[in-house]
Amino acid sequence: MTKTMLPRCLIRQRLTLNRHFSSLSNTTKVPVLYKSPQINESNHNDTITLQLFSWGRGASGQLGGGIEEIRLYPAPVANLQLPSSSFTLSPTPGQLVDNNNKKGVTEVGISCGLFHSAILADGHFWMWGKGDGGRLGFGHENPAFLPTLNPFLDSVRSIALGGVHSAAITSLGHIFTWGYGGFGALGHSVYHRELFPRLVEGSWDGKIRCISTSGTHTAAVTESGEVYTWGREEGDGRLGLGPGRGPNEGGGLSIPCKVKTLPVPVATVYCGGFFTMVLTEEGQIWNWGANSNYELGRGDKVGGWRPKPIPSLEDARIIQIAGGGYHCLALTDEGKVLSWGFGGHGQLGHSSIQSQKIPAVIDALADQHVIYIACGGSSSAAITDKGKLYMWGNAKDSQLGIPGLPEVQSCPVEVKFLMEDDGLGQHSVLSVSVGASHAMCLVLRSS
Repeated sequence: MTKTMLPRCLIRQRLTLNRHFSSLSNTTKVPVLYKSPQINESNHNDTITLQLFSWGRGASGQLGGGIEEIRLYPAPVANLQLPSSSFTLSPTPGQLVDNNNKKGVTEVGISCGLFHSAILADGHFWMWGKGDGGRLGFGHENPAFLPTLNPFLDSVRSIALGGVHSAAITSLGHIFTWGYGGFGALGHSVYHRELFPRLVEGSWDGKIRCISTSGTHTAAVTESGEVYTWGREEGDGRLGLGPGRGPNEGGGLSIPCKVKTLPVPVATVYCGGFFTMVLTEEGQIWNWGANSNYELGRGDKVGGWRPKPIPSLEDARIIQIAGGGYHCLALTDEGKVLSWGFGGHGQLGHSSIQSQKIPAVIDALADQHVIYIACGGSSSAAITDKGKLYMWGNAKDSQLGIPGLPEVQSCPVEVKFLMEDDGLGQHSVLSVSVGASHAMCLVLRSS
């Protein structure tokens, strides 16, 4: 069901389910947030455990541990119990993936906003962290310090958290947004807050396949490869709409509008701080917006609204893109990571704090085969095919998950996990998400 408000009986059922999950935290060390209904006594031995880990500064509850805290290294928040052969990661902004959800396969995913967090499993999603603006979607503005089931939206396939708002795509390809609507970030033709998930009624035909959001602007890609943007626009061109299609109130655009000047169909999109990137099915990057810190990777500081490719990457095939406030990462089909933009916090990974005008391979990861990348505001992360997690950049709030680092960590370092005698086996990292001062990852625990 993809209505904004569910029937009262279903809401009571989901709230009862949530109370059940909360009670488990009193009886087990790491609560079981979700157990697949496919698991029974006959196939119990084929069950795997996915663990959610968090670390960094959690003054707003965004770590999900139930208290205000700073975690110097990754600590488990919750377990997901799934059949070993029937789960996959949900679509991630900026990543080339098969968007066709196979029947009977459980999709799981995570997302970090600036000061709030979310996890998705089998269409259900839990949120926690700072609540002002209504960004948690619970009908109020109170914080949540534990993962809390949201009963007001169902059949969710992908979650993307922004600054003070949140967005989701359902299995029907509908977009819902909620939270603070300043600058038009919610796309509802209004600028006030939405305390519950609300459908975005755009002019597109067909389903939405990908959505991404930054602090105050949002972009969506349709199944046919069209891009629509809305939110804050302050003359830097981040919406890609050109003259005459700019703000309709208060420095923002509250109505989703098509980026008409893109000459090629797009597969996925990623919103950086003040710029936007898209990736074609062929693995070509096009971008637009602010470029005062070389965010567009073209060798100069000339920004603007018109989408253009990155000249030095026209012969490469990129399979994932990610962006922070002023820097970018790209992952090639050969497992190499490139970075460019502002490097003042070490977030480019080039063993310096120099900015990078054009994309350059991170040499410290050259002997690794990377399969997944992520960016926070001024930090970066990569996961290898061996399930290892590397992070670099701003470590001021312990968001790199490694105690004792300097505030500026300019070279990738491996994040270690404490080996506890819990019988769940080794740690293999599947995905990672980074917020302003915290980070989370999904880990497969299997021997």
